[in-house]
Amino acid sequence: MRRAQAERQTTIFEHMSGLARAHDAVNLGQGFPDFGWPEDVVERAADALRTASNQYPPMQGLPPLREAVADHYARHQGLAFGAEEVTVTSGATEALAAAILGLVQPGDEVLLFQPLYDAYLPLVRRAGGTARLVSLEPPDWRLTAAAIEQGFTDRTRLVVFNNPHNPTARAFEEDELRLLAEACAHRDVLAISDEVWEHVLFDGRRHTPLSALPGMAERTVKVGSAGKIFALTGWKVGWAIAPPDLSAAIANSHQFLTFTTAPNLQAAVAYGLRKEDDYFEAMRADLAEARDFLSAGLRDTGFAVLPAEGTYFLGVDLAASGIAADDVTFCERAVREAGVAAIPVSALYAEKPARNVIRLCFAKRRETLEGGIERLRAARRLFA
Repeated sequence: MRRAQAERQTTIFEHMSGLARAHDAVNLGQGFPDFGWPEDVVERAADALRTASNQYPPMQGLPPLREAVADHYARHQGLAFGAEEVTVTSGATEALAAAILGLVQPGDEVLLFQPLYDAYLPLVRRAGGTARLVSLEPPDWRLTAAAIEQGFTDRTRLVVFNNPHNPTARAFEEDELRLLAEACAHRDVLAISDEVWEHVLFDGRRHTPLSALPGMAERTVKVGSAGKIFALTGWKVGWAIAPPDLSAAIANSHQFLTFTTAPNLQAAVAYGLRKEDDYFEAMRADLAEARDFLSAGLRDTGFAVLPAEGTYFLGVDLAASGIAADDVTFCERAVREAGVAAIPVSALYAEKPARNVIRLCFAKRRETLEGGIERLRAARRLFA
């Protein structure tokens, strides 16, 4: 019997976190917070585990959660979704997988923007799609008419777009999003809008959902994540929202991926999504304080810090910091010799990467950030 042979591929996040553990390093690489989750949401999950059903919930999700998702977006973003358009998934990555596998046919062209979340490209390839890659350029990472013109062709079936954007920490402005929406509508192209960071925005910014723009409601899959909203990344509760024809295709894929998600976690997220605005404002304020602390410490150390408009991340431009090494070299030596882990942004390209930017996670306790700053100071001296 022939057996498929495949080399195990480790993501850059697993690689750097593994090195952080091996070298007892401060881990500012992988994007998980070590503070800030709401205890009342956790308690609601524990209570549901003890008192509610622990058997299979409905495939598309518990009705109270699907209703809470629809109500949440009506309240926060003015979107008119029905609960029947919501499919609850085991994390946003599973929502992306279900959407891509459900909507992409072999030979379809899918537009992706680099640098990109590392799951997009293998999912497109697994579905039989052909990826077309366009790069956003540092240091401002703007979405331009030229980039869109370069990306779309007559064969484009689908575009996957992330806003706010990991790893660049951009929150795209409405004029940029309108360029993308106009291209999709004009060419009759579907969109998967990965909006998991939609509540993690700073300095007074408000999220503009792609589906709210003209011509997009009927062609957009909106992907969200409780893990990002509540700093509970290990729960892996996400959702995909789409008009009925697209939603049916997503549900058809979802039922053969994870089928469903832990019911107690679904119940807790339904509760959390109905929290008052002060929770979301306090969450953003705490993260902005952590961002500002890390940014100031890095600048005092001589690093050139790029703007961080959303997400848990900020970028450092090594070349502008006077460091001649590329990002991979810097990150490998930093974790092994200085005891601090970061992510080389070039690892999040499929081709022609920028090699001068590293990504750091600031969703950490003050003592973690203090240790990270001091060890990055030591890492900088390695390249003096």
